[in-house]
Amino acid sequence: MSTSQNGSTLERARGLMREVAKFGAVGGLGVLVNLGVFNLIRHTTDLQVVRASVIATVVAIATNYLGFRYFAYRDRAQSGRTRELTLFAVFSVIGLVIENGVLYTATYGLGWDGPLASNVLKFIGIGVATVFRFWSYRTWVFKALPVPAAASLVVEQRTGQDAARAPEPARK
Repeated sequence: MSTSQNGSTLERARGLMREVAKFGAVGGLGVLVNLGVFNLIRHTTDLQVVRASVIATVVAIATNYLGFRYFAYRDRAQSGRTRELTLFAVFSVIGLVIENGVLYTATYGLGWDGPLASNVLKFIGIGVATVFRFWSYRTWVFKALPVPAAASLVVEQRTGQDAARAPEPARK
């Protein structure tokens, strides 16, 4: 591999690590909101476990959108906000189903519905859904902007080709 390829690979790896860190910061806040709202609802109401979890997940999704749009992915394309919100909602609902499907299966399928078990299983469901959300949000919702350097390289190449084709000035 050449040095420039190593540099670009290293830069991509660094960029991905920064993205994962920002996603993790927003997601960490979302987990706290999710578990906090879940436990608040569970201890102050008579709602069933999964219903309380769905409400908590929806509150966390709203919190996360703000964090992703204005912190983690603020440098990404901001055109088409309706499209962005629609895709975010679709992928968030899929994540909600994944997250709460784990809790539903454990609660109603296995009978694990104690407070500790519910929190542990909710946390596991959040983890599984997070992998899906990271992939879908970065791939479909908050698309990366094209790299400006690549565009200028194409312009330079074309300019160089045009200059090579241009006739030489007449000599006196």
